[in-house]
Amino acid sequence: MNLQAIFQDFNPSKFIVHGCLLLFSIFLSLRLDNTITWSYWTVFSPIWFWKFMAISGALVGSYVWWRHPHYRMEGEAYVHYKAMLISLALHLILLMFELLACDKLESGRHLWILVFIPLLFISIASIAVCVWAVKHDRAFELELFCAVNILQFVFIALRLDNLVQWRWEVVFVPQWVLLCIALVGVLYALIFAAILLRAPEASHAQRKAAFHSALGYTCLVIPLLVFQVNISI
Repeated sequence: MNLQAIFQDFNPSKFIVHGCLLLFSIFLSLRLDNTITWSYWTVFSPIWFWKFMAISGALVGSYVWWRHPHYRMEGEAYVHYKAMLISLALHLILLMFELLACDKLESGRHLWILVFIPLLFISIASIAVCVWAVKHDRAFELELFCAVNILQFVFIALRLDNLVQWRWEVVFVPQWVLLCIALVGVLYALIFAAILLRAPEASHAQRKAAFHSALGYTCLVIPLLVFQVNISI
């Protein structure tokens, strides 16, 4: 087994984010079912670790940037530094939402609409960030997620405060729309992979890439659809 090939595209930052979100999802579901009786501040510990690593990385990057001016002479150094600062700002605002949400779950002394204000602000700002990221060829997964879910955040906040009495199936209409678009993308990926598998002029690398892409999209969207159905009923 070639470990170098396996870890060639390994992304430590995404591994930390996804690992923290996995642990947080497990802890939160167990806490909501009263399987564990931890404080919500403890339940959110994976989130705190994620934010600690993000802020620490930004502080170290800023220190290196200002301590070693010759790094600024590199090709896209300014773009990388601006991207880091934008990411830091979004993570700090997201941290504010998470602190308010944790305090709300622990004490119940806020309205949910107030808790969601930082998240709504991120969603609006993420639209401009996505445009900037596309222009400078930067990744923008978190920003895109926030931008396309702005209406969903509003509906959830209003429903949690009982300002609207809609059924949860109606509250999640924006999410149903996004999942339908995602399912169309999965269907396209599967059809494209099937065509390449039967096309004699396609190379082995192209077939392998198409198959892995279709498999990845399917494994991502189908569990999300099952989760959405379960949480709505």
